[in-house]
Amino acid sequence: MSLVLHFDDEAGLASSLAEALGWSAAPILSHRFPDGEWKLTLPARLPARVALLRGLHQPNEKLAALMIAAPAARELGANHLTLVAPYLAYMRQDMAFQPGEAVSQRHVGRALAAWFDAVLTIDPHLHRVSTMDEVVPRRRGIAVSAAAEIGRFVAGRVPGALLLGPDEEAGQWVTVAAAAGGLDQGVCVKHRNGDHDVHVSLPGLALQGRAVVLVDDVASTGRTLVEAARAALAAGAVTVDVAVTHALFVGDALAQVKAAGVRHVWSTDSVPHASNAIPVAPLLAAALCGPDGPAQAPGRP
Repeated sequence: MSLVLHFDDEAGLASSLAEALGWSAAPILSHRFPDGEWKLTLPARLPARVALLRGLHQPNEKLAALMIAAPAARELGANHLTLVAPYLAYMRQDMAFQPGEAVSQRHVGRALAAWFDAVLTIDPHLHRVSTMDEVVPRRRGIAVSAAAEIGRFVAGRVPGALLLGPDEEAGQWVTVAAAAGGLDQGVCVKHRNGDHDVHVSLPGLALQGRAVVLVDDVASTGRTLVEAARAALAAGAVTVDVAVTHALFVGDALAQVKAAGVRHVWSTDSVPHASNAIPVAPLLAAALCGPDGPAQAPGRP
């Protein structure tokens, strides 16, 4: 028997994942003491193979809980322990840009490697690191992409759409999504002056009368999507929609995107959000049970 272990706030995705796998699912019960410390209660006995589902949006308290839950799971019988983190945090800081800056990707990755035998995630925000194996050294790191699912979804909702990446980094997702949906594509150029100060240049494509869908891996402040949407509409696009893997939409970001003229916003359910429209449980299940998945990797002695 194998088990999907989860926290209460991810029970829905855990149930879908367990059903797709043919596994059982069980919760980790949590209690917060008045001083903010966690008390976690796991099932009294665990099977040898456990997938611990924990998305790492708003990551800081969740990482503290994982630091407790992972060794507890091993004490209770888990021999092979996979972290399933649909969204994986602390990936953008992959080098020191100024003297003394902590390279958070490196340090969080090493911590996860110490706690888990494998880490599975969706569309991690990697720049100068090419594979997840570099993020979680000496453990199995697996990244799968929701881009093809997004492309097929968009093709069904907006036939003949032009998929547009709001910046160069989005090009890899746009290419896969366009191929899966049989759609045209293009990529904008982003000029960033700060976290909230960006300018977007459109590619040399005719947008007049086209239905445009902006495709990206993550929407956080939404500023790049806002600028790309405004530029596309100014260039004659008849509609602009947005499809992303991870819908973070910090603060009033979603309202700002809508105010820029975006018609629909769609996302996967990797991060719980009102825009969720594309399920990731089948994608995660296939990665867990495939011939190269983490379920095939040996556990710890």
